[in-house]
Amino acid sequence: MDPVALARAQFAFTIGYHILWPTLTIGLACFITLLSGLWWRTGRVLYRDLMQFWLKIFALAFGMGVITGVVISYEVGTNWAGFSRSVSNVIGPLFTYETLTAFFLEAGFIGIVLFGQGRVSRGAHFFACCMVSGGTLLSATWIIASNSFMQTPSGAVADAQGIFHTVSWWDVIFSPSFPYRLAHMVCASLITGAFVVAGVSAFHMWRRHYVEANRLAFSMAMWLALILVPLQIFIGDMHGRNTLEYQPTKLAAMEGLWDTTRGPAMTVIAWPDMDAAKNLYAIEIPHLASLYLTHSWDGEVQGLKAVPASDRPNVPVVFFAFRIMVGIALILLATAITGAVLRWRGRLYGTRWFQFLAMATTPLGFLAVLAGWTTTEAGRQPWVVYGQLRTADAVSPVTANAVTLSLIGFIVIYHLLLLSFLWFAGRVAIRGPQPGGPASGTGDREIERLHPGMDRASTTLVGGPLVQPTVGAPLAPAFSLDNPHGA
Repeated sequence: MDPVALARAQFAFTIGYHILWPTLTIGLACFITLLSGLWWRTGRVLYRDLMQFWLKIFALAFGMGVITGVVISYEVGTNWAGFSRSVSNVIGPLFTYETLTAFFLEAGFIGIVLFGQGRVSRGAHFFACCMVSGGTLLSATWIIASNSFMQTPSGAVADAQGIFHTVSWWDVIFSPSFPYRLAHMVCASLITGAFVVAGVSAFHMWRRHYVEANRLAFSMAMWLALILVPLQIFIGDMHGRNTLEYQPTKLAAMEGLWDTTRGPAMTVIAWPDMDAAKNLYAIEIPHLASLYLTHSWDGEVQGLKAVPASDRPNVPVVFFAFRIMVGIALILLATAITGAVLRWRGRLYGTRWFQFLAMATTPLGFLAVLAGWTTTEAGRQPWVVYGQLRTADAVSPVTANAVTLSLIGFIVIYHLLLLSFLWFAGRVAIRGPQPGGPASGTGDREIERLHPGMDRASTTLVGGPLVQPTVGAPLAPAFSLDNPHGA
């Protein structure tokens, strides 16, 4: 492999690994903020116990995101000197804004979020959670703005030496694809977080561990999924129409469309043959692509042959990555709708097969994000700044051996990091939410006063029992040596 291909492979691996953690932390940070706000307003200890549990997993994911994110900054300089030289006037300030606003905001308040329970008021804790979750969203905003400039460049011009100079920061930040990319990424993160919460909660419902708290978390996650997944499909449709306008070659690769066509068919599955410039073994549905791409029966869509072969991306990679993303979206939509039907029938919490289905969908959000990222980045090739700077001109003059050795090192170290995360986060997830915790706020202190020595998680503020038997399960004693909390 040549240095360009190796540098691309290394960056794809490191940033593909990194993107998993911001995806999880954005979703969990918003969920934790919701729990903190509900705890503050209601004083119900179930919200506090759930928040404490998910904070542990969030902290581990946050640390992984910081570690792997630092590597990306150095890698841009070592492997992509041509890119740095050309676009540093544009991308450099955006990265700086991300650090000065988003990262400092997160770092300034995360200590209160993780360790402030029982030391600050519930309102102050909720404010700190808002700052951290807002920081994660602000961080995504700046990074997506940088990537959107590379996808649909605007607001900057290149001089005779190929160096970009900003003429309008407004146009640089709010490039034509920016709103759609930001909405698509944030919604994907929230969906991923919702299905992680649903999967872990379903596992503990199946175990009949702390049933009331996990039912609550599962219910919240399924409501979020029911709202967010259809919203994501709607955003994806708008994003696709934007891609049709500004990156038609990428969209043609996504659809496997070689010839410019009016009323193109949807290619359900095929093998795109780049040498022959046609699809093999294609299964197609006439005019369907025209309907969802142009919202008309006979709309015109540009094909891959409209540009030289040297300007086309790797069509099979883009084609199959796009179908993986869409396929996962349909699975998650079916899961959310099934949950709504079961809720309507009063069977959401007692249907065992649906608990297994929720557990199986836990990793699908991450896979969809990786597939979507692959579609976006591989579809932009052979350009690093679409239509203006080629990837081959952006790479550093480094040897293939040097890139190979560092790539092997990253693969080994990152897999060790992943195993470490799975070990520690897995132990936390298997243990699940635990009753009890530091008292904070008048609600918890009132329980302490009225019921000294009682586990606060075993009652609500009105004194009613929290634990309800699972539908069809035999009644269990409220207290036993095996189950001292009655959960």
